[in-house]
Amino acid sequence: MKSKITEIVADASFRKLYRITLNKKSKILVLTKRNKHRNLFVYSAVNKFLRSNNILAPKLLEHNFKKGRIIIEDFGDMSFYKVLIKQKNKFKTYKQLIDLLIKIQKIKPKYIIRNINNKFCRINKYSNKYLHKESNLFFDWYLPLIFNKEKTIVVKKKIEKILSKLYKKLNFSNSHFVHRDYHVENLIKIGNKVGVIDSQDALIGNAAYDLASIIDDVRLKTSKKLKDKIYKYYLKKTLKIYKNNQQKFKEDFNILSVQRSLKIIGIFSRLYKKDKKTKYLKLIPYAWRLMEFRLKDKIFLDLKKILDCEINKEIRKRNIFK
Repeated sequence: MKSKITEIVADASFRKLYRITLNKKSKILVLTKRNKHRNLFVYSAVNKFLRSNNILAPKLLEHNFKKGRIIIEDFGDMSFYKVLIKQKNKFKTYKQLIDLLIKIQKIKPKYIIRNINNKFCRINKYSNKYLHKESNLFFDWYLPLIFNKEKTIVVKKKIEKILSKLYKKLNFSNSHFVHRDYHVENLIKIGNKVGVIDSQDALIGNAAYDLASIIDDVRLKTSKKLKDKIYKYYLKKTLKIYKNNQQKFKEDFNILSVQRSLKIIGIFSRLYKKDKKTKYLKLIPYAWRLMEFRLKDKIFLDLKKILDCEINKEIRKRNIFK
């Protein structure tokens, strides 16, 4: 019997992944030291829930949650990032990813799901508290890279006040399963099907959140034309839900896209400052561009004014901080 263990290049999380190959068959070993319960126990429960609803998620093969170790099914490494980066006509592939997202959003969400050993696991509901917690990453990690402590506090107060008003404007209830990281590197091509990974942070929330994640994906640059085309395709497929509320849904989409960009800039800054992972810094300028594109909506007039005044274009272009 030939066996081989290969470390898989980690994502932005603090997990370690290894591919274990035995007689040409492989599985994935996932290890974590931090947040063991949330990252592994909940992850396997969410995957079980998705699988029970005919969504292709990794099957749990072995587990030791106390020691922060699980073994899961191997979907391979053909992410849709690798697929799309080579394609000239990306729309056909995006339609497949949007169709899957709609299928996921049709699942009746459950606040209580069961793990492999039938223990209960709670899926929380999105709230303004969560939105603020995520956008706070921008204030806590990005602003201190460009401002001193006093300036950071002043700018944070100004922006937070506006964000509170914007989050209160969200029109649609938190009633859908939200993956929270529905982007091309977490979607795996398995033959003609799509596998979904990294769903441990799932919540029940606004349908526009995952749509913003896939359309305004910081990892893969796409044109405005393609973004609009994908958005219109989603809306066409969900017209029964949003037929009389298209403008309100668009408002939710824009607010959550901006919120997500703030969160991502904060996460990438934290990865640099705390974990010494510098490769994510180069993505920050594009995250700013994504946010600037959505800030054109008139509802962001006050937010755009403060951001333009306090964080100029030259600062936004930086990807290396001293």
